[in-house]
Amino acid sequence: MCDDGQLMETCNLLEVADLSVAVGSRAEPVTLIDGLSFRLRRGETLAIVGESGSGKSVTALSILRLIEYGGGAITGGSISFARQSGAVVDLVRQSEPAMRQIRGAEISMIFQEPMTSLNPVLTVGQQIAEAVSQHQGTSERKARAVALSMMELVRMPSPARAVNRYPHELSGGMRQRVMIGMALCCRPSLLIADEPTTALDATIQAQILELIRSLQRETGMSVMFITHDMGVVAEIADSVIVMNRGKCVETGAVADVLTRPRHDYTRALLGAVPRLGSMRGRLLPARFESVDSPAGPISEHNTVKDQNLPLLRLDRLTTRFDNHEGLFGRLHSRVHAVEQVSLDLHEGETLGLVGESGCGKSTLGRSILRLVHPCGGKIEFLGSDITNASQSALRPVRRDIQYVFQDPFASLDPRRKVGYSIAEPLRAHGLESGKPVKLRVEDLLRKVGLPPEFAERYPHELSGGQRQRICIARALAPSPKLIIADESVAALDVSIRAQIVNLLIDLQQEIGIAYLFISHDMAIVERMCHRVAVMYLGQIVEIGSRQDIFENPRHPYTKRLLAAVPVADASRKPTPPALLEGDIPSPVRRVGDEPIVAPLQSLGNGHFVAAHAVGGMELGPA
Repeated sequence: MCDDGQLMETCNLLEVADLSVAVGSRAEPVTLIDGLSFRLRRGETLAIVGESGSGKSVTALSILRLIEYGGGAITGGSISFARQSGAVVDLVRQSEPAMRQIRGAEISMIFQEPMTSLNPVLTVGQQIAEAVSQHQGTSERKARAVALSMMELVRMPSPARAVNRYPHELSGGMRQRVMIGMALCCRPSLLIADEPTTALDATIQAQILELIRSLQRETGMSVMFITHDMGVVAEIADSVIVMNRGKCVETGAVADVLTRPRHDYTRALLGAVPRLGSMRGRLLPARFESVDSPAGPISEHNTVKDQNLPLLRLDRLTTRFDNHEGLFGRLHSRVHAVEQVSLDLHEGETLGLVGESGCGKSTLGRSILRLVHPCGGKIEFLGSDITNASQSALRPVRRDIQYVFQDPFASLDPRRKVGYSIAEPLRAHGLESGKPVKLRVEDLLRKVGLPPEFAERYPHELSGGQRQRICIARALAPSPKLIIADESVAALDVSIRAQIVNLLIDLQQEIGIAYLFISHDMAIVERMCHRVAVMYLGQIVEIGSRQDIFENPRHPYTKRLLAAVPVADASRKPTPPALLEGDIPSPVRRVGDEPIVAPLQSLGNGHFVAAHAVGGMELGPA
């Protein structure tokens, strides 16, 4: 930071003055950013918060001049940036060749949706090495070495193998870590992080935040952190900007804004933040109080039906993926993604599934729907064994089980209007046709908090949070009995997230729908789940009621997950997590090297914990 005796101009790395951005034709432009001004000092972390569509990501794209590639244009203002050479330039007036020299080398950005930002035909190692070679002029061999070191830096399991894998072979959290490594590889002066920890679990999020802080201390790097997670804002930011409809409505030091908000919009945002521990002493899920039910939460109802006849039953379900290497594709190793998982899910119940990125949560959800093929165990739905069912037999099952995928942009057809995508399950299963389809689509859009006219938009015209709401509406279309929600609210801002949680709880009470809720957001899981299962390296290490897991955790890994959750309290200075040393446990094993599956031991009342934890082992299974 700058000394008091220095000129203000030398303190600032970035100064945005009266920035305006619009999209559309010159005759009928739509303003996205309206007169935005702020300064970012050297070594400072500035958080930009606001609802989905408020202009946070547009601000970041405008700084990099990438907004022009999305049909937008900077219509006014200036963006002054102090380059590493010492020159101060207005980015608005720089040529495209000059911007190519700045992007990646001096200003890096971690994008919100990693799957759409990574090249699907190149390995992740090649993509990081390419960025290093382009901006630093290093040899291919040295660039590959930097790529490997970045994979180790962001705590990627089996980094030597990860650099040779393609984006589709990695989980959402792993892809996000690749993006973070790519953004940091050139040690930029400014790092723009657009929801960089959205897809990450609490423990990895804590590690990444500490990694960014340590790099700031080493290099003096400034960070612009775009997020909807107020806990992250409290932990990492020095100052904060609150945006609403393209304008700054409040700004100041993070402690002042979080503890003494002055604008009604800021107060509403903070009131919608889920807080871990807020459900202590309550047996059942409950709606958020301050979002769309100002009179208080509706009374709790036990929606779980028929404990003796589960809707879904998994018996020692196992899913593994083969790794082939060498000229002749010899079987080298296997990824033990899901290892002998057994659990029941009842009608009207919400079962939360939590664990670190790459632990097998998403693979378990996909295995249930047979999107990936399990290699062992049994899947029963409504009393029928569907483990080896034919595609025709799976058709009605896939009507009753709907999936909300983690990456909304990748799961929507970019050539189709979102109304068509929402109606697709209705047409595919012959449930509706003609005008009733249009009315159903409009009703679903209203339910997820979007106006009916959004049916005529394309996915690229929506924000990340809006796209996720479209995916939820599509999953609700055929009135399923079970929804597998894979990080379904991760991309949503706090107020919309609360509305969606309330919507899911209301639907459960109205029609008895069940949810397998895959999430890393422990506060949301605590709010809406009846039971919680904790996964580690493909295995269930603890399972029990919401109260068991959050109020009486017994496994060391469960305790570590809960301890890593950020708290939206600027006065509480977090203890920096120690950056882990040594190899990260990996689910990849050589052929014949079977993992040890610890049996679950009952602690009473449906609370089970892996036997090794009871015996005093420090962490999870080998």
